[in-house]
Order: sequence, then structure tokens, then C-alpha cells
Amino acid sequence: MRIAPSWLDRSATRAVAAALHGRFHFVGGCVRDAVLGRDAADIDIATPLPPEEVQALAEAAGLRTVPTGIAHGTVTVIADDMRFEVTTYRRDVSTDGRRATVAFSDSLAEDAARRDFTMNALYAAADGELTDPEGGLEDLAAGLVRFIGDPSRRIREDYLRSLRFFRFYAWYGDAGQGLDPDGMAAVAANLDGIPRLSAERVGAEMRKLLAAPDPAPSVSAMAISGLLPLLLPGAEPRFLPPLVHLETEAGAGPRWQRRLAVLGLEDRTEALRLSKAEARELAVLADALRADTPLAELAYRHGRAAAEDAALVRGAGLGAMPPDWQARIALGEGQRFPLAAEDLLAKYGQGQALGAALRRLEALWIAEDFRPDRDALLVIDRDGGV
Repeated sequence: MRIAPSWLDRSATRAVAAALHGRFHFVGGCVRDAVLGRDAADIDIATPLPPEEVQALAEAAGLRTVPTGIAHGTVTVIADDMRFEVTTYRRDVSTDGRRATVAFSDSLAEDAARRDFTMNALYAAADGELTDPEGGLEDLAAGLVRFIGDPSRRIREDYLRSLRFFRFYAWYGDAGQGLDPDGMAAVAANLDGIPRLSAERVGAEMRKLLAAPDPAPSVSAMAISGLLPLLLPGAEPRFLPPLVHLETEAGAGPRWQRRLAVLGLEDRTEALRLSKAEARELAVLADALRADTPLAELAYRHGRAAAEDAALVRGAGLGAMPPDWQARIALGEGQRFPLAAEDLLAKYGQGQALGAALRRLEALWIAEDFRPDRDALLVIDRDGGV
């Protein structure tokens, strides 16, 4: 079998292939996704050549190189602004559950045996001809995410693989077939290693998982395995399936923030090492849900995305979308409060009284569906209507 993705015939790819004199295979996600007809974000290459020779050959061909992880065999080769991660075949010598000590190898079979899942151990030559040493093609076609070799051993080499097991199922698994029972059992048997993982790595995996078209089966399985409560204490996955259904009906694209919120309103900043911007976004959503803030007001204060997220999460809890939710969001989006501090400065002066008056008038304006204009609000204030 051959693959023929667009990236295979690009001049940059051909330049790297020529520099390595054909002694390499494309490997992993780019090959897996090509089999499925999907685009690849990253092009990874495996080779029996040692990293120093990869560097020398690439530079001799006029290509730029970066010793990204040369101690572990990885050199980044850059051609036409495309980046290729070129890694020498490896075998694990020892692992501590987070990182491995490796030895270079000249065996593709050894390199394949150290990878996580069979569908990630697919190799393609420069002409697209596939090599499948671990039965990954059959598993990929069946939507079966299966560990290579002993699942528990694979997990103990890097405990993040437990999360990757569920993430890959969300993106590549067949929901009708279910998760691989041996993989599920291995995850449940190796929960003691999860606390060793950094919040950054956990957060990156959870973002990717929750951004899948339908992460609900994976998240439910995570709860059953015991992994979800360990990662996100208090998380409740029962509202995730109705949320995904409502998203589909509404034509709303997947957003991991919205999916995280429906699992519970606990602060996940430290557990997932959220950025300040992400934490603020989720805090706004949590506050809106706790206070049941009207959708028009949410759209006015925080924009359409925040209001849509709140509407969908509420709908998941209620089993249906709020009435006229789209119209209410459209009403509030882009509104501008017609008063400024200068309009009331002569009456209230600088200070708390001015701020309180502006807030009262704004609240009335919102309650009146943003209808009163500047003059009407000034009359209301003059007549003591607030």
C-alpha cells in the first residue's frame, strides 16, 4: 500500500529525502493521517543514520538544521520554511515514567516496538510505500487504539500514555467498538504513576482530547477507569454527551473550554496549568453560569463566544437550548452603553457616587433590552428613576 498526501510531493520534502539519500522513513502521525486522508501538521522522519550524520548530510545539501534534541537523536531539518523532525531509530534502555534513556539503533523493528500505539508505528518510504511492523493499518481501519506489546509496560514507560490512550480514542476510535479492554485495564492498574506527570503535559493532553469532535465516550471511559477523578477532582461527565449533541444541532464548533466547563465549574488553573487568558475566560463562563446572567448581557459584556458557551452549557443541563438564545445573543452583541462619565460629572462629581450612578443606569439600560438612548437615560437619572 502507498500513501500520496500533498506534503509528500512538495519540493521541501523532496529536498530532505534527497539529502538523506533515501535512508529514512516518514513515521507516526503524518503517515497515520495520510492513510485516513487527513492533513498533517508535523512531518516526522525516522532514520538509521546517527544525528550527527543527519546534520552533516542536510547542511551539505544546503538545508538548515537545529539540534532540537540531539542527545536523544532528533535534529530539525528546515527546507522552504517547512520543519522536519528527523530522529535516529531508538530503543529504550531505561525509563522513569516521564522520560526515557535511549540507545540508538539501526533497526526499524526496534524503533517501532518502543512507540505507544500500533497506529503510530506506521512508516512510509520516500515513494509512499508503507511498512507496518505492528499491525497498525488493521487497527486504524477498525478504529482500535491498541498499545504496542504489553500495555502496562508501555504506560509505565511514560504515564502520559494513559491520557493519550483516551485522546487517541476520541480522535481515531470507533465508538461502536469501544475501547480496547486490555488498554483500559492497564490504565486502571497504573493510576499510581499519574501524580508524577506535570500539569503542563496533562493540560496539553486534555485540551487536545476535549477539542475532538466527540470526546464524550472517552471522558466517560476515563471516569470509569479512575483516571478522570484523579486528574480533575469533582468532574462530572454526564452533561458532556448532551452538550456535544446541542453543539451539533447549533452548528457550533468544538471548544475545549466549553467542554471543560460542562464537567464542573471548579477552578482548573493549576491542575491543567491554564494560561492567564484561559483562566480568565473560564472564570467568566463559570461566573455567568453560577449567576444565570442573561445571554444578551453576556454578549454585551464579554462577546458572542462567551454567550454561546454559556447558552450551550446551560442547554446541556436542561436538555434543550434556552428559548430564543441566538436572538438574545445577537441583541447584546456589539452594544455600546450610550452614557459616559462626563455626562454625569456635573451632578455627581468624581468618586463613588458617579460610579454607582453609571452602574445603576447601565443595569436599567440592559434590563430594557438596550433601548434607552443617552437622552432618555439622562431624563431617567434627573427624575430619580434609578
